Amino acid sequence: MKTLTLILSSVLSLLITSHAHAHEAGADLDKILYDKEKYFQIIDETSAPTFDLMDAHGNAVRLEDFSDKIVVLNFVYASCVDVCPLHAEKMASVQNMINISPMVDMVQFISITTDPAQDTFEVMNSYGPAHGLDPVNWTFLTTRPGKADDSTRVLANAYRMKFTETDDGAQIHGVVTRIIDRGGRFAAKFHGLKFNKTNLIIYINGLINSPHNN
Repeated sequence: MKTLTLILSSVLSLLITSHAHAHEAGADLDKILYDKEKYFQIIDETSAPTFDLMDAHGNAVRLEDFSDKIVVLNFVYASCVDVCPLHAEKMASVQNMINISPMVDMVQFISITTDPAQDTFEVMNSYGPAHGLDPVNWTFLTTRPGKADDSTRVLANAYRMKFTETDDGAQIHGVVTRIIDRGGRFAAKFHGLKFNKTNLIIYINGLINSPHNN
């Protein structure tokens, strides 16, 4: 396993290095990804919707806490048996590739529950290990005390996530991976589960090496 990890790390390092020149001053990272990835959407808004939430240990967490990192954000709820587990596992796969590269300290993965009433601290603490997410740079967030149970759904709406709730409490929603640039700029979205993980990693690497971020 150690040998495989070293091989993967070397391959990924070569991959991101080979694309570095495409992301130097004058290159259009968004256009590059738009041409390469059919599930990529350019957002490029100055500020992503901010939040003031709480992690599975009761700590306050704000988007501004990660202003020096690239944030990979998604919305889930733990009792979902449809797309949420698949999305979490794809996030974990991307995270694993990021974390064997020099980017590990520059990227934060965040999942926000849209079902705070059911996603207790115990549920949240078990969610990451169940889906292969590494707490070193991933966190699961819920509402702060005293906030309405639908406040994270209001936040999801601010991120343009459309969903409906069925009579049995299930939520029907789209699958979107949101990318927030350093400084809080809402950079882009990757839609669905069919996007190429390598393209997402290339995009993150491009943001890290972008001249306006350095």
